[in-house]
Amino acid sequence: MSRPVIGITCYVEPAKFTVWEMTTALLPYDYVDHVVRAGGQPVILPPAGDPAALAGRLDGLILAGGGDVDPARYGAAPHERTGHVRGFRDDAEFGLVRAALERGIPFLGVCRGLQVLNVALGGTLRQHLPDVVGHSGHAPAPGGFGRMPVRPVPGSRLAKILGVETADVAHYHHQAADRLGAGLTATAHADDGTVEAVELEDHPFAVAVQWHPEADDESLLFEELVRQTRS
Repeated sequence: MSRPVIGITCYVEPAKFTVWEMTTALLPYDYVDHVVRAGGQPVILPPAGDPAALAGRLDGLILAGGGDVDPARYGAAPHERTGHVRGFRDDAEFGLVRAALERGIPFLGVCRGLQVLNVALGGTLRQHLPDVVGHSGHAPAPGGFGRMPVRPVPGSRLAKILGVETADVAHYHHQAADRLGAGLTATAHADDGTVEAVELEDHPFAVAVQWHPEADDESLLFEELVRQTRS
């Protein structure tokens, strides 16, 4: 059986590798590894050209983590802590997610991916969570994941995938969904009330989580994405 093609969006950032230092299209390899382990064929989609035009060639799509969405896209002024905004990546990913949703392509959003999905559907974001929840547990230190529990909503698709009442997951985000976009339902929360997952109604499979499932050993979300491409 051939592997379903799973597109994964990526960063474009200055990077150092072997003897080189240059602008690079890059992605943490954990995403690639999880897709392969789940039975998919990963294809990295840089934010260049017109990736939305490739939607018809994809069996599934993952919107990976990354910097903050430009607040202008949801009608807000930038918070002083909003950063790493990449307008060209916003342009590419907003077009890509809309194309994927129109075609009914199975979709998984990770961290920034949830935020892009939410804003693309008319939602807004909380730009700096510590201002709202009073702690920095969602992003405790630069370059290091924090661990916090999330509680899936009973009966949700996410709850069925994870199979637990509470999941201890890897966090690295200082923003989160505020007003939800059209058709989205919150399907997991942190203990402080932060929306940690959403699902899109009337779509075969569109799930997004605010945490980083690629940082854990289990591949349940990736496995379900690949399974949905074959159903």
